[in-house]
Amino acid sequence: MAKRIFLFILTNVLVLTTIMIVLSLLNLNTYIGPGGNIQFGTLLAFSAVIGFTGAFISLAISRWMAKTIMRVKVIDPDRPGSAVEQDVVERVHRLSRAAGLSAMPQVGIYDSPEVNAFATGPSKRRSLVAVSTGLLENMDDDAIEGVIAHEVAHIANGDMVTMTLLQGIVNTFVVFLSRIAAWAVAQLVDEDKAAIVHLISIIVFQIAFSILGSIVIMAYSRHREFHADRGGADLAGKDKMIHALEALRAYINRVDTRQDTLATMKISGGKKKKMIFSTHPDIDERIRRLHAK
Repeated sequence: MAKRIFLFILTNVLVLTTIMIVLSLLNLNTYIGPGGNIQFGTLLAFSAVIGFTGAFISLAISRWMAKTIMRVKVIDPDRPGSAVEQDVVERVHRLSRAAGLSAMPQVGIYDSPEVNAFATGPSKRRSLVAVSTGLLENMDDDAIEGVIAHEVAHIANGDMVTMTLLQGIVNTFVVFLSRIAAWAVAQLVDEDKAAIVHLISIIVFQIAFSILGSIVIMAYSRHREFHADRGGADLAGKDKMIHALEALRAYINRVDTRQDTLATMKISGGKKKKMIFSTHPDIDERIRRLHAK
């Protein structure tokens, strides 16, 4: 669960940049008026279309991207390859039914020594829950139950759709402000250089503002983890959810941080980072809140 948003943000930035380059090459930047001045109303509408298009494209390919990057082996629920795979499928399906999901998520396992799991997908009906081999090899049944319940709670809560709407709003302001800043920079150079400077400035400012916008996304990510913990406690039981977090704390150094672009997919974010860029709240705080529940 600790990798979802970094993947989502990375995909989103790439999609936005691609859309921007295509529109620029086709000379479809219609927010520039006849006198060379910005038409702010047109630019805002232009920014919203691009911003939400980028967010929804990122959402649409989220499950495929996760399976590809994490090299997830999707388990056929009718023909699991082993008793371990069958157990994982049964747990995910049982908890999904308890959460009221009408369609069962895809279930997969990815080969990694890290002790972790994640859930992703464009909708409740097209979701994926995957666990690492490290988690299955090192955690007991109650901890595994708590981790999977947490992931199912993310799906039941519709976190990815909510994230998409928030990302669309952030994107809108990123596109809007980056073009205003790029226009201002282009006014400072000779007219024959203005077009290329404007294009390069858009790319630079769009990436820079996207990084700043990610602070908002990270803050929401931390917020939703507490909700998923409570949802996991409702599904698997409070004791199992607390036990799962305590077990994760013991294995915190075995979270794979080599792929930072996937950080928010997982249940644990690994070693502590600066909170403003952290995808997950501190595990001790998560445990404390569950005890107080």
